[in-house]
Amino acid sequence: MEPIRRPLNGMFLSLMVFFALASATFAQTKSTIAVLNIDSKGMVQDPEAMGYMVRLELEKTGVYAVMDRYEVAEMLSTNKQKADSCFSTSCLVAAGKRLGVSKMLSGNVERFGEKIVITLRLIDVASGRIEKSEATEFLNLPEVQRMISVSVAKIAGLQPDPTTVSLLIDYDTPIESPNTSFTNNGPRMGFSYTMGDAAKRLQAGKDQHGFGMYPAIFQFGWQQEISYISAGNFQALVEFVPAIGGLESGLLIPSMSVLQGFRVGKMGLEFALGPTFRLVQSADVYKAADGTWHLKSDGNPNNLKVETLPDTRGDYKFSTSMLLVAGMTFRSGYLNMPVNIYYAPRKNADVVGFSFGFNVHKKKSVE
Repeated sequence: MEPIRRPLNGMFLSLMVFFALASATFAQTKSTIAVLNIDSKGMVQDPEAMGYMVRLELEKTGVYAVMDRYEVAEMLSTNKQKADSCFSTSCLVAAGKRLGVSKMLSGNVERFGEKIVITLRLIDVASGRIEKSEATEFLNLPEVQRMISVSVAKIAGLQPDPTTVSLLIDYDTPIESPNTSFTNNGPRMGFSYTMGDAAKRLQAGKDQHGFGMYPAIFQFGWQQEISYISAGNFQALVEFVPAIGGLESGLLIPSMSVLQGFRVGKMGLEFALGPTFRLVQSADVYKAADGTWHLKSDGNPNNLKVETLPDTRGDYKFSTSMLLVAGMTFRSGYLNMPVNIYYAPRKNADVVGFSFGFNVHKKKSVE
């Protein structure tokens, strides 16, 4: 067996040497490149942080042999050159020669209103000329590193991920925008004031088969909303607001509102409308000449006007109406404080009200 082992060992060593030489040859075919700071305007990240992200994404491509940032800093320090002010082509070419690389990558990231523009320049050190440039407009989203990955892929001659490109660049596609999107899920409290004949019946005493209630009813509930479009400064949403009221009068009046609305602007201006349902004890009654209220079922010899109004002699029924809501959201740090006024027109009772709430929304750390 000994004569067989030796040839196998020799073959294994030969393969190892071959792969090592092939790897070294492949590494030598890569162009060396260095990245200094990337100019930054209107962004949270400073030029040094931008340079770090571009260098990181460039290394991920595997197209170039990227010079380590510590080697770059040491070499520039030895030559008394600062990276934070080296953005011109001539300065970058001079730095590239000192660093001993064949390419230099520079550029800038700027925020313009609802857009973020990333511009990158690939400079050939030997010729001293810009070999390639790439500029892309992105949506104003807190996904800066993903934007940089797209721009770096383009400058490196690679195809960026189409899904990422669609989310970050496509202005015609409604997308979730964490920069402006927030939710007002949370507790709600406030009061409503009822007017008209229904209010009189609610306030009437027990001897008149009323409820002896106050005209203002305090309410406690919860708002749950679903945002189905969120792009830029616009959110379209559906809201569900279950609540209870009447506790101050010893009663329990449940309600449910289902609202379709939208929120616009950085101040969170909100408008919504939809049906509201209340469970109220009511009956078909009419008011006699002496001011007393009688049930329709007891007879109405004078054919007086019959109305469906709150009455302790009646059955529990759902009372429906359209609810119109307007409001805005005040924000303090991570705290959202939505404030709304609303109006519910009804045939026998108009209702106006006010509500407010609070919730905590933790923003993303990168903007």
